Amino acid sequence: MRMLLGLGANLGDPRHALRQAVEAIGGLPQTEVCRVSAHYRTAPVGYLDQPPFYNLVAEIETALSPAAMLGACLGIEAAMGRERPFKNAPRVIDIDLLLCEGVTLDTPELTLPHPRMHERAFVLVPLAELCPDGVWCGVDFSAALQAVDRSQIFDRLDD
Repeated sequence: MRMLLGLGANLGDPRHALRQAVEAIGGLPQTEVCRVSAHYRTAPVGYLDQPPFYNLVAEIETALSPAAMLGACLGIEAAMGRERPFKNAPRVIDIDLLLCEGVTLDTPELTLPHPRMHERAFVLVPLAELCPDGVWCGVDFSAALQAVDRSQIFDRLDD
């Protein structure tokens, strides 16, 4: 099954953390990282008194279920030192499941498609790099992409 993951970090060396997290995701059983956007330096959302974030979107192919992938991503976050002192706090890494091919879920643990992805420039701009027409596996986010506030995106950084 194909999935899109959104990754972000703003503590320590965020770009290194993003690379490390993508590598860890690719090391999961029966999981392959297919495509990764560039890194984007972005404004924080919610809690504003923190450094800018670095964000990317990765497309993966996996045999893991969405619930198993969520658990694996939470494990990667914990192994990398992620702490959750309060909502929207600074973080060494954040990994969100955005979309899973053919899957719609609404459970206390996981909602797919991600319920706020259409509001977030830090998701939509790197996602548009992977899907310039605004469609991924039949999910059309083109209207959200056209309406996105790009002022939250400071710059695009290629590795």
